[in-house]
Amino acid sequence: MNKEKHSLQQKKYERNTFIFLAVFLAPILSVAIVGGLGFAIWISQMFFGPPTV
Repeated sequence: MNKEKHSLQQKKYERNTFIFLAVFLAPILSVAIVGGLGFAIWISQMFFGPPTV
């Protein structure tokens, strides 16, 4: 009985962890990374000028 209870708790923990990673953390990180890169490029163009051919 104790193993079954532990197994159910483990599955619940893994499900909650997956939901947190897939629904919250991945989208937040992707927006932050893309936004940070765009901001860095924008700031660098202020100092070095736009790209030229």
